Order: sequence, then structure tokens, then C-alpha cells
Amino acid sequence: MTETFERKRGSVYAVLAPMIIIFVLGLTSLALPDNSNLIVVSILPQLEFVERIAGADAFQTIVLIPPGASPEIYSPTPDQMKQISKAKAYFKLGSGLPFEAIWLEKIVALNPGMVVIDCAEGIEILSGGEEGHAEHHHGQDPHIWSSLRNAQKMVDNIAKGLSAIDPERKAIYEDNAAKYKQELAALDKDIETLFGQCAGRKFIVFHPAWGYFAGDYNLTQLPIEIEGKEPGADDLRKLILISRQEDITTVFASPQFNSESAKMIAREIGGTVDFIDPLRKDYLNNMREVAGKLAEAMR
Repeated sequence: MTETFERKRGSVYAVLAPMIIIFVLGLTSLALPDNSNLIVVSILPQLEFVERIAGADAFQTIVLIPPGASPEIYSPTPDQMKQISKAKAYFKLGSGLPFEAIWLEKIVALNPGMVVIDCAEGIEILSGGEEGHAEHHHGQDPHIWSSLRNAQKMVDNIAKGLSAIDPERKAIYEDNAAKYKQELAALDKDIETLFGQCAGRKFIVFHPAWGYFAGDYNLTQLPIEIEGKEPGADDLRKLILISRQEDITTVFASPQFNSESAKMIAREIGGTVDFIDPLRKDYLNNMREVAGKLAEAMR
């Protein structure tokens, strides 16, 4: 009930907030400094990618979706929109993130001169409804960054975008991107080895954020949340039955979402709930930690 209310409240705010924000910006934009070194990203993992490629001091980077917030219902604050109105570039995720689906057009309208770089260029976006992948209420799985292989393509797109807005440092961006991609590829290889004996295994998550990860390592993600909604009684019964058949004793939840359904399933199967966060900034360490938790649960 609480989560449903929050979603409805978020939807109402998404309609009203642009009118309020545009009015405020109309009063304040002339007083804002020109943030020629300001770039914007949607989520925290992108911040790590940008900082590793550009260096921590080359640009000021702001993240629109803060730690702990849900990309399903988050709306930018007036202060964030003020910053966006003077930003040099926006590195959109580009994969159907609900936040971007609602806000990108409004963001671009506030700053027509801002360069928009698509981090998903060249990445195959998974559609909903496939076994092992997310079934998302926008018909596609936006969580492309949960794959280390996709992350390497995102890094290339970011390096390309940074070079476009700052061509004098192109060689630096390309070199930093190549070094970071080596780290991503090495971790991908380690995780592939880790799951070498787990082909075809299943794991249960509340929010379906790990479909790309599952696809990389021949695993199957079983989401509790269906098309952005809490599961019905039949859905829960099916998951409990599968859990018992597959000897699944850990249910994984994300800190951005209500975990009550996960706790209920864990109780029914005599298991536990563990948390894995798809939106942590510390990307390499987080992916290593997530892989370790999933592998431990499959032993």
C-alpha cells in the first residue's frame, strides 16, 4: 500500500513539477553562472565511468538520481534543474530508464545548447518477458550497466562524448578509457570463471535489475516484481514452488525498493534476504561483491 502510494505520488509530482521548475528557472536563470565544465549523468555508476575516463578534476559532474532513490519514481529537484539549465553535456543512460523516459525531453528543453551523449549506443537492449531477463513496465530492460561487457561499450561512448566536447584532451580520454576497460574485462573473466559450474542456475531478486548480468554468465533471474508491480498471490506461490524445486534459500533485494515481498518468500522457504545494490557508485567493487554473493547462494 505504501509503495503504491509513493508511485502515485511520484506520478503526480512528475506532472506538476516541470511547470513549477520552469517558472522558477524563468526567474533565476539570468543570475546563474555559466557552468562550462559541468556535465550531468543519471545514475551513480555513470559517475564512476566519467571520473575514470575524464579524471576527477576535469569536469564537475552531478548525478540526478541520488543514493537510495528509485529511478522508477524520482523527480529532479529545482536546484538540479537549475544546474542542468547551464550544463555543458548530459550523458543519458539511453536504455529506457523510467526517469529519463519522463524527464529527458523536459531537461533538453531547458538547455537546448547542451550536448546529449547516449551511453547505450551499440548496446542491445533486452525486451521484457524473456526468461532470465527483466520484465519491465516500459517493455524493455534499462539496466544495461549490470553487464560488465555492456559497461565497456558505455565507457567507449563516454570517451567519445568527452572527446566531442573537449577535443584537445581526446588522447587522454581514449587512454584512460582503454585502461579502465582492461579492468572491466579482467573482472568479467574472473566472474565468468566463478560461475563456471553454475550454468543454468536461478536466483530470485525483488527488482529485476540483473537480467544483463544473468545473460552474461548463463544464469536465470527470477524477479518478484512483475512489470513494476507487487506480485499477486499466484506469482508468489510460483516463486516459492520454484525456490523449493531449485533449492534456492536466498532472496535478493535492492535498497531502493520495498523488501517485504522478499522477506515473505524467504520465510516460506526457510531462507534469508540479502541485499545487492545495482546503483552503487563503486562499480568494480560492487560488481565483484554482487557476483560473490550470488555465487555463494548457488553453492
